[in-house]
Amino acid sequence: MMDFEDFGGGAVVGSPLSQAEKAAAVLLAMGKGVAGKLLKYFTQAELQTIIASAQNLREIPPDELLTLVNEFEDLFTEGAGLMDNAKAIESILEEGLTPEEVDGLLGRRTAFEAYQTSIWDQLQDAEPAFIGKFLQREHPQTIAYILSMIPSAFGAKVLLELPESRRADIMNRTVNMKDVSPKAAQIIENRVIDLVSKIEAERNSNGANKVAELMNELDKPQVDTLLTSLETMSKASVNKVRPKIFLFEDLLAMPQRSRVLLLNDIAGDIITMALRGASMEIKEAVLSAISPRQRRMIESDLQATNAVINPREVAIARRAVAQEAIRLSNSGQIQLKDPDATGDKPAESAAEAA
Repeated sequence: MMDFEDFGGGAVVGSPLSQAEKAAAVLLAMGKGVAGKLLKYFTQAELQTIIASAQNLREIPPDELLTLVNEFEDLFTEGAGLMDNAKAIESILEEGLTPEEVDGLLGRRTAFEAYQTSIWDQLQDAEPAFIGKFLQREHPQTIAYILSMIPSAFGAKVLLELPESRRADIMNRTVNMKDVSPKAAQIIENRVIDLVSKIEAERNSNGANKVAELMNELDKPQVDTLLTSLETMSKASVNKVRPKIFLFEDLLAMPQRSRVLLLNDIAGDIITMALRGASMEIKEAVLSAISPRQRRMIESDLQATNAVINPREVAIARRAVAQEAIRLSNSGQIQLKDPDATGDKPAESAAEAA
């Protein structure tokens, strides 16, 4: 503890100290090193007041100084000390403590652990298949870490949604998981936050999914009429539903490679029926995605003059093609729409896409 005799000046011993004098006394008691770090957190006016008070500070006996320090500690604990700015207090602590000690004093670790728990628990609100589909795009080590963090019962279901060829590697990584650095853990947790956001969005879109499923059972003229009616009530609702609707005519927006994969497993008679009465643009999009031999056969059937067009059978065939496209899209095998389509690129041939 330093000697205060030099600050006796002309002050009366034992006279009450002002707030500024108390601040000056505490800073002087801290010593030059610590006090110097604290001074940068005061405003210019506060510094001038404290300096003036220090120059005229009377002698402070040890017992009075102890009382003053105790008063400061009480005010500091209550959040009403010399500096009540939270960021300033945090910076002061970081000057002399380790990050772990600062986290402990500020209660960060407890809050962070509670945050972690809530994030991992929220994953259980989704279907395991949804989580599995998301994780397939992640690195095996990231998947292993996530599986090690979520509840075991749910993690087992998610693991079964992953490709069988990857499960052994992921399980091995999970078994041999070492301590993950805080930085790496934060990166992964940010990805989990994105996933939780997608879960919330998926939950909020259930109504739109149901309406889209209903409309996917209808013909294009009926769908157009319903969407027009819905738009008069809410454009936002239309924007939620429209991207989820896929009709036979939407094959035009599908990437050529996806069209090839889709039509490869559909019987020729269904394709033929679906193309009856279709526009030339649709016919070319479909016929360019099948083998030359099958194309010749379907074109021959379509050109037959004695063919009778049954609207109901045509609608059923087109709906069958659209439903198969939706099924393959949901399993991740094809894309329903080409994100890079410009509308003026010529279609690839089936041979080029294969």
